[in-house]
Amino acid sequence: MIIVFALVALAVVAGLDWYLWRRLVRDTTTGWGPARRLGTAAFVIGPVLMLGALFTEVGHAPFPLQRTLAWPGFLWMALSLYLLLAVVAGEVIRPLLSRLLQRPEPERPVRGAGLYRICGYRRVGATSPHDEQPSQPTETTPSHSNPTRRLIVSRIVGGAAATAALTTVGLGTYGVIRGPRVKRVTVPLAKLPRAAHGYRIAVVSDIHLGPILGRGFAQRVVDTINATQPDLIAVVGDLVDGSVKDLGPAAAPLAQLSARHGAYFVTGNHEYFSGAAQWVEEVRRLGLRPLENARAELDRFDLAGVNDIAGESTGQGPDFNRALGGRDPDRACVLLAHQPVQIHEAVRHHVDLQLSGHTHGGQLWPGNLIAAAANPTVAGLDRYGDTQLYVSRGAGAWGPPTRVWAPSDITVVELASKQA
Repeated sequence: MIIVFALVALAVVAGLDWYLWRRLVRDTTTGWGPARRLGTAAFVIGPVLMLGALFTEVGHAPFPLQRTLAWPGFLWMALSLYLLLAVVAGEVIRPLLSRLLQRPEPERPVRGAGLYRICGYRRVGATSPHDEQPSQPTETTPSHSNPTRRLIVSRIVGGAAATAALTTVGLGTYGVIRGPRVKRVTVPLAKLPRAAHGYRIAVVSDIHLGPILGRGFAQRVVDTINATQPDLIAVVGDLVDGSVKDLGPAAAPLAQLSARHGAYFVTGNHEYFSGAAQWVEEVRRLGLRPLENARAELDRFDLAGVNDIAGESTGQGPDFNRALGGRDPDRACVLLAHQPVQIHEAVRHHVDLQLSGHTHGGQLWPGNLIAAAANPTVAGLDRYGDTQLYVSRGAGAWGPPTRVWAPSDITVVELASKQA
């Protein structure tokens, strides 16, 4: 089944790539000149790099090879998505533009007039119709080598599509590399004591250190978090895409995280693709406290954390009873859980607030529609019964280092007591 799925996926990728090549290269060029050859090369090399980047990361290929393929391969993935959307939109504009540019063909200039002009005859020193001779087209006859209306339309639509796609990917990539911006959200909790009013938790998820986002990006994230001067830091999964051996140096800036009550960590699904046990020990060495189905009873509320669902395949899945069982029900409880779908268990265990990530807010529009189909909340604050759920869009990106209409964030959640 895996082989069949892979073959179907490759066929779909090849078909879409051919469609883009046809509209953007074949239809906008004449003959196999330099423009068509370069365009064709791009639509052959681009998909190869994209598949190479994907398979080397998923297959845990040597890290230098991953880094070599990641930037061009994953950027092509994002670019091809928006080229496809733009070209499909152009199919609607194409016939309208063709009609707009339509002009009646000029009459072919000939020597003579009237019936002779229409029939294409020329007068050769004669004074009667019997002396008229068939003429040859003059030098003013339109040449077939000039661009046709179809070629002009294809070039306008193709140029607009390429410009729109390149601009979208360029701005979206700049937004990721620049680093996440800080959001602030106030969450009232009925059980929170007056003394904890205004308690600030810096929530960061989905940093995705890997072959593209490395140590410099981690440092920007750490500096942004520390600048908010939080009371507590919560790292809610998908910290890395790779092994401790390859990414340990990239994660080193996490040792600089600073908060009055420390920094806590729970696993995301990508940790289980990268050696979760090793990463739990690494973040502990860096000064973070992992909550593996565990609870920390802070001064004024309980902080609990559960493993990600992906850990179930290795017997390390979430255990809500272990994390939340036996606690004082009169104390407010904040739960760290990577995936929003874990909210249903949180409701059953009377959690007051769950902090999650995982969705990236969709990352690449219209990915938010797909994320909405798989998650109860894609981004922001929501309520499920007596339990509130806050979902961060995440700080980094997976695959393409690009975000479109889903800006990265670090959220400062300020707890508010209803007794204040």
